[in-house]
Amino acid sequence: MSEQQPGGRVLVSSGAVWEPLVGYSRAVRVGAQVWVAGTTAAGPDGRAVAGTAGDPAAQTREALRRVRAALEEVGARLSDVVRTRLHVTDISRWEEVGRAHGEFFADVRPAATMVEVSALIDPTLLVEVEVDAVVVTDR
Repeated sequence: MSEQQPGGRVLVSSGAVWEPLVGYSRAVRVGAQVWVAGTTAAGPDGRAVAGTAGDPAAQTREALRRVRAALEEVGARLSDVVRTRLHVTDISRWEEVGRAHGEFFADVRPAATMVEVSALIDPTLLVEVEVDAVVVTDR
């Protein structure tokens, strides 16, 4: 669900219980720019959703589906994405994550970074994705 704020700022919530606790939004749009917060394949309990546990490619796909939904909520598309950041807990599995990323961005080819992190908020989560986009108005 999105919330229009003064000055044209639009906030998107995923409905996660920790958003108000931590003080963040799934996505924020100001003008033509959109920022999508770190997005995982976490279910309501914070653990990886069924079918993604232990599978970084499946978690990447799920996170990117959620990213796409947040972008669409503010009138953006995957084709507007200019930068992605992938945080993975096991860099030796980079190719699985990279191929899943490529399924969404092969034609877009945003600037992308993949880094290994020691852990995410739950040990069943293996991948977190951040996205920046610039909405192109002359489609």
